[in-house]
Amino acid sequence: MPVLRNRRLWAGVAMAALALSFAGTGQASAADINNAKNAGFESGLTNWTCTAGSGTTVSSPVHSGAAALKGTPAGQDNAQCSESVAVKPNSTYTLSAWVQGGYSYLGVTGTGTTDVSTWTPDTTSWKQLSTTFTTGASTTSVSVYTHGWYGQAAYYADDISVYGPDGGGGSDPAPTVPATPTGVSVSSTTSSSVSLAWSAVSGATGYNVYQSGTKVTAVTGTSATITGLAASTSYSFQVTATNSAGESGKSTAVTGTTTATGGGGGGTLPKHAVTGYWQNFNNGATVQKLSAVSSQYDIIAVAFADATSTPGAVSFTLDSSGLGGYTVDQFKADIAAKHAAGKKVIISIGGQNGTISVSDSTSATNFANSVYSLMQTYGFDGVDIDLENGINATYMTQALRSLSSKAGSSLIITMAPQTIDMQSTSNAYFQTALNIKDVLTVVNMQYYNSGTMLGCDGKVYGQGTVDFLTALACIQLQGGLSPSQVGLGLPASTSAAGSGYVSPTIVNNALDCLTAGTNCGTFKPSKTYPDLRGAMTWSTNWDAAAGSSWSNSVGAHVHALP
Repeated sequence: MPVLRNRRLWAGVAMAALALSFAGTGQASAADINNAKNAGFESGLTNWTCTAGSGTTVSSPVHSGAAALKGTPAGQDNAQCSESVAVKPNSTYTLSAWVQGGYSYLGVTGTGTTDVSTWTPDTTSWKQLSTTFTTGASTTSVSVYTHGWYGQAAYYADDISVYGPDGGGGSDPAPTVPATPTGVSVSSTTSSSVSLAWSAVSGATGYNVYQSGTKVTAVTGTSATITGLAASTSYSFQVTATNSAGESGKSTAVTGTTTATGGGGGGTLPKHAVTGYWQNFNNGATVQKLSAVSSQYDIIAVAFADATSTPGAVSFTLDSSGLGGYTVDQFKADIAAKHAAGKKVIISIGGQNGTISVSDSTSATNFANSVYSLMQTYGFDGVDIDLENGINATYMTQALRSLSSKAGSSLIITMAPQTIDMQSTSNAYFQTALNIKDVLTVVNMQYYNSGTMLGCDGKVYGQGTVDFLTALACIQLQGGLSPSQVGLGLPASTSAAGSGYVSPTIVNNALDCLTAGTNCGTFKPSKTYPDLRGAMTWSTNWDAAAGSSWSNSVGAHVHALP
């Protein structure tokens, strides 16, 4: 949301079958190996050199084992990390690595023939890069490297492999069967799901989850959510660790009991609802107290919470001076008054400049605990996820399920992803929304400050039209979200966003097209969605600055939908 408006895969595989090569002496060649050393960064940056101190090792995310490389580009440095690898002359090698995060490059120099490289744009899950190279007649070592790109987000790399004839430098030891997982616990429950978490196991590349002795899912992280369960029922779960060497024994069993009631989150909301962001700062829009926010808004998202020095944790400080002396007591009283009027007030996390990161189990716990504390302190009804610098689907899911377990079925959870975040169900935002579908209230995607995007029909659409709204909403509706969990997010005026403003008439036409099949543009959905939740705007302040034209028109239209 703009203020103007992110098995230790033994990278050398098991020994290949011995290949006989009858040279003059009739001696057989050695089997191919992974010639990279410290290929999984289990020994920190040993054998690796990173430019300008740009590299470090982290415990999460990892592709396997207990560590991975994190490279952070800064200024004119692209965070290149390299290692000198011993190779055999006149030989062919396969170079590969698993990467995640920002733009990621993998390459090799000094081959004596043609140096090669490969790359991928940013990715929210682990992806393998692979290429091949051939050494020259006198080449005995090469330099293997990874790097990111200038001005882009940090990248992660793990399980580097330079697979081919033994260059004489040795290799990392083969993996052994990992130990049995410990610390298995139930982190949260709903009426139809149980979420589990456990401690990482060194050398594991994945984990299997068993329900009453039957394997029900396999994951790469240290948490999992088992869905499709019956309400008010107890289930037994165990976890095993896996890698290329095999599977560990089963962990000690834990019992998770589902809650009595379920359904999507949101407590008591109208069938069709309007969400508006309220600015806890003065940026030229009308300064408002919550009491001045139009009654057309059913959900008011307070923008924004602040990051703290504790990973994942958030806080909130009312900008009393910037809001004309608005006091905390007045703020709390206004929240209570909105509740009395049947409205919901939630705390928004993120925004254009938001820096909150939930990237492991600890930060997920900190996030849930701190948000719940704010709910208790101020009377917030829930949380809005508006992290525009990327999210980790695994741990944000864990955090929101933990929060749901604390707050109960009345919890409001909204999300405000950018258009690029909802183009595919493989994107982290979309994954998170589907992961928490049983407790999710609504996703109000931002249909502004966007480039051209694909619609559900595979055609390209530009912002500012009915078709852009309907064809992109269709992706969410066909991708697994309930119609009641889909809203249209638009700026309240031309001043509220850099681009993408459309008149309230276009918003209303898009709502009609999706709910009733009328007032469509060239794109018409294959079916109608009469339960569509409604619309959202940035912001109530910019709406007020424009004479409340957005809420008076769109708000009234949403509430009049059948």
